[in-house]
Amino acid sequence: LFQRIMVVGQLRFVEIGRVAYIAYGPDQGKLCAIVDVIDQNRALIDGPCTGVSRKQINFKNIHLTGIRLPMPRSLRTGLLKKKWESEKIQEQWGKTTWAKKIANRELRSKLSDFDRFKLMRAK
Repeated sequence: LFQRIMVVGQLRFVEIGRVAYIAYGPDQGKLCAIVDVIDQNRALIDGPCTGVSRKQINFKNIHLTGIRLPMPRSLRTGLLKKKWESEKIQEQWGKTTWAKKIANRELRSKLSDFDRFKLMRAK
């Protein structure tokens, strides 16, 4: 009687090569790629182009993006950097509405009181 309709682009699985956004911790706000899955709670991540060193992280501290990087398991940092640049991951991330919202939030947080007033009057 009831049918489940699954939208293909909205499923985000934890997989090797999945690009993730770090939500908590010292690298908060940076992108990384999942290099290997350690167990059901942790993954090995690396973000050579975003300044994230290779380390393990809990899945609760990251948000999975819709971007996937085709790569083998446990790829070294130098090869990952070449893949990251060839696939233009930063450009793909910049085009997402998620990244645009984050950039807009940062821009608004840097406004002075007078700039916020001018913005309010412009609306």
